[in-house]
Amino acid sequence: MGDFQVMPSIEFRHVSNYALRNVDFKVEDGEFMVVLGPSGAGKTTLLNVAAGLVGYEGSVLFDGEPVDMLPAHRRNVGYVPQNIALFTHLTVKENISYGLKLRRLPAGEIESRVEEAMKLLNIKHLENRYPKTLSGGEQQRVALARALVIQPKVLLLDEPLNNLDLNLRGSLRLELKHLQRKLGITTIFVTHDPVEAEELGERVAVLVKGRIVQVGDFTTLFFQPASSEVAEVLGFQNLLLCEGFKVLSRGLAEARCGGMKIVVPYGGKGVIERVAITPDKVLIEEKPPVKVNCFRGTVEEVACVQSKVKVKLKVHGHSITATLPREAFEALNLTIGKEVNVRFPIKHVKVKLREG
Repeated sequence: MGDFQVMPSIEFRHVSNYALRNVDFKVEDGEFMVVLGPSGAGKTTLLNVAAGLVGYEGSVLFDGEPVDMLPAHRRNVGYVPQNIALFTHLTVKENISYGLKLRRLPAGEIESRVEEAMKLLNIKHLENRYPKTLSGGEQQRVALARALVIQPKVLLLDEPLNNLDLNLRGSLRLELKHLQRKLGITTIFVTHDPVEAEELGERVAVLVKGRIVQVGDFTTLFFQPASSEVAEVLGFQNLLLCEGFKVLSRGLAEARCGGMKIVVPYGGKGVIERVAITPDKVLIEEKPPVKVNCFRGTVEEVACVQSKVKVKLKVHGHSITATLPREAFEALNLTIGKEVNVRFPIKHVKVKLREG
């Protein structure tokens, strides 16, 4: 869409304010960077600093040039806030064109840009609708179109999928990732959800108590967290020591982990040291077990965490944690002591390798 050929990097140098403490990291040009942290870590404030909406000490650079003296409207960033903030009295088309009209662009250019944005987000058929008549997913697409129509240098996304149901969040994550790759726009996406961080981020910056404590790709952070705080933010559980493995066909290997034989992805090089699967990817099933990566387990603990339920199981002597949507938990009728089938889908199993 439009002219996105030149995408700047964005760099934070020793940025501090009421919520941030000496934040220092760089997002490369065209990169999809996820900032992951718990509630209250300063994620929204970080985006507000980049957008020029709050004061700070230190410096923010776009493509190596400081933008600290530029007001928000001159930084040319696209921002989708967590609450979306669509104007309820304006139609979809009017919402999308609002920023362009403030910039006093020619009417013909406004029309062509808005048409292009609606086509890109597949919302042309909604142009005369009002926000209150739209679904959550449709509102998110309108908000994203409004952010992109100004042809921003940087796209800032503040937990944009947070208020959607799980299935819709999954499909919109795929759409968002495809769109960012298509446009090549430098993007900062903040979230508290490790699943979103893993699926979206080329790299992940972990923000805890206003500080960036580690930056890297998700797998590296997961297996080599710099601190217990990082491990907690990443959902550091279900980490199993590998006692040996054998190579199978088609990019797979079978790892032996304390009585369990787990089929894992394997690129053909290195020794498998550890095997892991995040709690959200562990499946609990009552139906007859499948042949691969399915084990009998016993429910030991159950705890409700917001809209999800955390279930701790004992599987071949290992403590395994699964997180389920509340409706899935209720459908399974899980109780302490109940025996169930526990499955690790191959594509979601992670491995830590060492040379050898």
